[in-house]
Amino acid sequence: MVKFRKVIKTGNSLAITIPAKTISDFSLKEGDMAEVLVNKTKTAITYRFTGHPRQLSLIDKKRNLE
Repeated sequence: MVKFRKVIKTGNSLAITIPAKTISDFSLKEGDMAEVLVNKTKTAITYRFTGHPRQLSLIDKKRNLE
């Protein structure tokens, strides 16, 4: 799905806001890290958010508590 966002000025930088639904869908919060991938030939910037517990744990938490 294509969505458009306006580039805004914040201090001496420019920013693009993230829609509230996307924040909720990805469980993002202030301070999370994002990997920034810049492709100048395609004029594209991709953000990859990392550090979220979206993978299944390989450790059985119940078993470790016993």
